[in-house]
Amino acid sequence: MFKGMGELFGMLKNLPKLKAQMEEFQQKLGQITAEASSGGGMVTARANGRMELLGVTLSDEATKLNDKEMLEDLISAAVNQALAKVRQQVAEETQKVAGGLGLPPGMGLPGLS
Repeated sequence: MFKGMGELFGMLKNLPKLKAQMEEFQQKLGQITAEASSGGGMVTARANGRMELLGVTLSDEATKLNDKEMLEDLISAAVNQALAKVRQQVAEETQKVAGGLGLPPGMGLPGLS
């Protein structure tokens, strides 16, 4: 137990550094992007590390489908795939930051992993 307290005090001593690293991490989240397609490329979605949808692109073929339900499904699939990819990238970045903060492997940052 004493060792754990020492680690905690060590982290508290480095609080300004930790704060700076977390601010840098938050900026990186906006820079992380992922793209995914569905329907053989008819719909493409792009998202960022803040889980924001940056855009959806429809091919000419998709706009000519004249099938609203299918198009809605293709958009949902592309968005969900893009978000899954970006979640994976965020998880990898979170582990890097956690390791840099001296957190044990497998321990993420609350609310981010």
